[in-house]
Amino acid sequence: ASSTKRRLPLIVIASLIDKTPNLAGLCRTCEVFNCEAVCLANQKIIKDQTFQSISVTAEKWLPVKEVPKAALKSYLSELRSRGYQIVGIEQTHNSVIMDKWTYSGNTAILLGAEKEGIDADLLPWLDACVEIPQAGQIRSLNVHVSGSLAVWEYTRQFRAILDAAAAANAA
Repeated sequence: ASSTKRRLPLIVIASLIDKTPNLAGLCRTCEVFNCEAVCLANQKIIKDQTFQSISVTAEKWLPVKEVPKAALKSYLSELRSRGYQIVGIEQTHNSVIMDKWTYSGNTAILLGAEKEGIDADLLPWLDACVEIPQAGQIRSLNVHVSGSLAVWEYTRQFRAILDAAAAANAA
């Protein structure tokens, strides 16, 4: 999968997610925002009919990497050595509210499993946890929705930096 337009230096790691609609929706979101890649526990899921009906061919245009759950720690370590900031989307006592968080250029977002979130043994591998502010009675969003909001917030910040650089160059 390739694109003539430079991809955002954002990798979305969905290796803890099990449900096909969530994985397909995330794949679609990552393609729409031109992310560097999405990581799935098992690439075979992209052949699934339900996946394909939701992703609407996103997997054909977006790099999809297979990162099984057992390989997550080594993959996170590899990304860190390549200069990526590792951010978990998770509610913890140290989480930063999403609109107060500033993403770095090269970022990997780790999403948690449905219902359980990010495994406690993975939290030390993260540079930070970011949470989405909520005001209702229900204290969690669907993981596809959370991932999409995180991708959009990264994209919004990245675009603002590009816009500011373009304005500075034009002046």
